[in-house]
Amino acid sequence: MYPAAPDSTAIAQLHDHARREARRLRREAVNEFWCKAARLMAHQVRRLTHSTPTTTQKA
Repeated sequence: MYPAAPDSTAIAQLHDHARREARRLRREAVNEFWCKAARLMAHQVRRLTHSTPTTTQKA
């Protein structure tokens, strides 16, 4: 009539696997965010330091 329900051990294993996968994905997302943020900051610093006039230039 109804399909057999998985046993509690199998459910617990699936749950543990899902939690590990969620942690891994979260860690990857956070790392990617900070890598991109660092790249953006470095780009902005380069842009600002190259666009500012030096004190030796005459107006």
